Amino acid sequence: MTKLMCASRSMRNCVWGCRGLSPAMLPRLLQLQGGAFHRVSSHRRAVSGDSQPPLPSQAKVVICGGGIVGTSVAYHLAKLGWNDILLLEQGRLGAGTTRMCAGIVSVAKAISIESQMADYSNSLYQQLEEETGVNTGYVKTGSLCLAQNQDRFLSLKRLASRLRVMGINCSIIKPKEISKLHSMVNIHDLVGALHLPGDAVVSPPDVNRALAVSAAGQGVQILERTTVQQVLVEKGHVTAVETDRGPISCEYFVNCAGQWGYELGQASEVKVSIPLHGCEHFYLLSKPLKQPLPSNTPVVMDMDGRIYVRPWQGGVLSGGFEKNPKPIFTEGRNQLEVQNMQEDWDHFEPMLSALLRRMPQLESEEIQQLVNCPESFTPDMRCLMGETPGVHGYFVLAGMNSSGLALAGGAGRYLAEWMVYGYPTANVWPLDIKRFGNLQSSRTFLRHRVMEVMPLLYELKVPRWDYQTGRQLRTSPLYDRLDTQGARWMEKHGFERPKYFVPAGKDLLSLDHSKTFYKPDWFDLVGSEVKCCKEAVCVIDMSSFTKFELTSTGDQALDYLQFLCANDVDVPVGHMVHTGMLNERGGYENDCSVVRLSKNSFFVISPSDQQVHCWSWMKKHMPNDPQLHLEDVSWKYTALNLIGPRATDILAELSYVSMTPDHFPSMFCKEMSVGYANGIRVMSMTHTGEPGFMLYIPIEYALHVYNEVMSVGQKYGVRNAGYYALRSLRIEKFFAFWGQDLDSFTTPLECGREFRVKLDSDMDFVGREALLRQRQEGVARRFVMLVLEEHDTELDLWPWWGEPILRNKEMVGATTSSAYSYTLERHVCLGFVETPGGLAADFVTRGDYEVDIAGQLYAAKAKLYPFSSLLSQQRRRKDQLDLGTLTTE
Repeated sequence: MTKLMCASRSMRNCVWGCRGLSPAMLPRLLQLQGGAFHRVSSHRRAVSGDSQPPLPSQAKVVICGGGIVGTSVAYHLAKLGWNDILLLEQGRLGAGTTRMCAGIVSVAKAISIESQMADYSNSLYQQLEEETGVNTGYVKTGSLCLAQNQDRFLSLKRLASRLRVMGINCSIIKPKEISKLHSMVNIHDLVGALHLPGDAVVSPPDVNRALAVSAAGQGVQILERTTVQQVLVEKGHVTAVETDRGPISCEYFVNCAGQWGYELGQASEVKVSIPLHGCEHFYLLSKPLKQPLPSNTPVVMDMDGRIYVRPWQGGVLSGGFEKNPKPIFTEGRNQLEVQNMQEDWDHFEPMLSALLRRMPQLESEEIQQLVNCPESFTPDMRCLMGETPGVHGYFVLAGMNSSGLALAGGAGRYLAEWMVYGYPTANVWPLDIKRFGNLQSSRTFLRHRVMEVMPLLYELKVPRWDYQTGRQLRTSPLYDRLDTQGARWMEKHGFERPKYFVPAGKDLLSLDHSKTFYKPDWFDLVGSEVKCCKEAVCVIDMSSFTKFELTSTGDQALDYLQFLCANDVDVPVGHMVHTGMLNERGGYENDCSVVRLSKNSFFVISPSDQQVHCWSWMKKHMPNDPQLHLEDVSWKYTALNLIGPRATDILAELSYVSMTPDHFPSMFCKEMSVGYANGIRVMSMTHTGEPGFMLYIPIEYALHVYNEVMSVGQKYGVRNAGYYALRSLRIEKFFAFWGQDLDSFTTPLECGREFRVKLDSDMDFVGREALLRQRQEGVARRFVMLVLEEHDTELDLWPWWGEPILRNKEMVGATTSSAYSYTLERHVCLGFVETPGGLAADFVTRGDYEVDIAGQLYAAKAKLYPFSSLLSQQRRRKDQLDLGTLTTE
């Protein structure tokens, strides 16, 4: 092995005693791997570029990109009945990264929606050959995700539990069982593995071709050697595309340009933000082994070694995700077709060493080629899909983070549904391009972030992962002040938010790197903040919340909100309403608070990551009326949350106004002075259920008001707190949060919020008919609180979210969020329980429940929302308890 390593440092084309192929031979090699790409077929004229058909003048849909993602979108649109579709490819069909893809289809993904899409892709690719007659090279190999340490093993157990919720077959196995499935794997340093028997390998070029052949057979026209130069937009709608062969008018445009997607978005008439960036990705191809591997040999993913290995023509294909990635294509136009880029054996050496440690028998085998190809990555390791917020009819599916093949089938299906039905049939919010804004499109930001993201694909995924790059992009005016007081930061939608505060004298380094599946180092710190919220007063900087102002000259603003909101917002001036903005299916598109500032003026407060999504939703339904004005004022206001019984005393002293409930009732808003500052919007709410106030402060007064609150509050025991305390408080009060507990498929009836819906009035609103129908038919799932009964906080694994929920030993749902309740001294999980048909309320309360945390079952008590007795009973039981143990010492 030493000799091999020395050779790899000094020789690019001679390792394992092999004379390497030239880069120019790789395209032919990969063509032969999957069969002749341009073989003669009945659809050759539609698929091949040998004869160039004339450019049509118009189409309903124009798709840019002839890789597996673009052809999947075309295929699924055709399946749904659309046939006036034109797919344009600037080079040859499938000549981009699809041609150089490793060909692995695995459901081992970081989030459930990606596993769901990969599972669908697997089924699709399996049946494509029968449908099209094109041999796709599909082989069900299964895969082995290896664990070299206990933490990795725990992460695989958590993944297995999540996959079982989705009905995907998987099992946790011991090292000896690994050897039975793959004899070449060195198991001496392994503690176990996750076996996924349904995973497969395919020939990516031939899957791409099969999708294209089927789409062409259903009327899709495919043109090669045609470059999209820009997308033309009129009044916020796509109207046409300019190509190097002339214009094409269209209603919809789909950017499936992969690594070129960013540049295409920037080149359009109205710039579209598509935050992705390219990196070099390396894998090697071996010659057939002396004892050739069977084609159904399992794929091996050794994440601790940062490598994957799959069978390939009797040999192996092995690549990985190194710690020091090489970003590419930061400037200028890219090549039309992807060719093998420069070999870099020195860069690949760590992965080569890991491969030989895992499969020592390969040391005597020969390498055929080191492949270096581009892959595009996004700022959060999740692909980009959906309609762009600024241009109606402009859709995106790109940034596949080296999982393009595995995700393409499912992603193409959901995007096609989105276009045809107006929504996909699954919750794809984690992938929605509207989770990002223009602020994440800086080339410098993307270059730096992608160098962090690519290694993280195989890093250990533990709770509360914080990115290190692209930070301090959006900050509150109080950032420096809070930082000097020990704030530890998290980022949401580019905004810095305090997690918790570390008192002077604590070990800051260990707290900064607190990544564990068990009880974290910050447990007592957060506990002391929660205790202060309940007994005195805490201040949380919540400036990151999204804030809109809606005004009109007449009743237009009220009429618009009454149609858009499920709750009745026609309340007296100064009152607040908590309401959902629902879609036609009755699901939550937004969960927000609406304040009536004046007769024709409203203030809308939404979660931080809703800034782009909520704006887009409101603009989509906004009438074309010049008298109605919507403004994003998020940047104008600093928001301070004063939580606790002594918040009343602080504000009364600073404003000389009585803040008692008689003078300042719950869910009320008043503009008032705080200290020397005028025009502070003070609201009697805290987002936690605890007493207190939200202060929305014009940004120029932020530091003054904060200083005054902290100064006056000293005698009332004031202290800073962070979002971890906020989460604990809101979860123990059974408060659902949009994006985690609520989504576009969750209705108010399913989560106990029917009392916030004006169903019994005669007012129409978006989603009304769906809710009336559901109320008549009954709900099939219920939002529940589960309090873990036999869980040792000190020794047991902590719940996170996505854990299976069992009722009477049968799986009935999954958790959506969780936190430790310092009041109940128990872990609390929120989630959904569902059964086919109607689900009565007493079905939930009668069952015996357990929560599966990485394969370990913990008994739990289930509660429905709303509830009144749980916390009050616990408070009475704790009246005599000394809570002084929850300190920072």
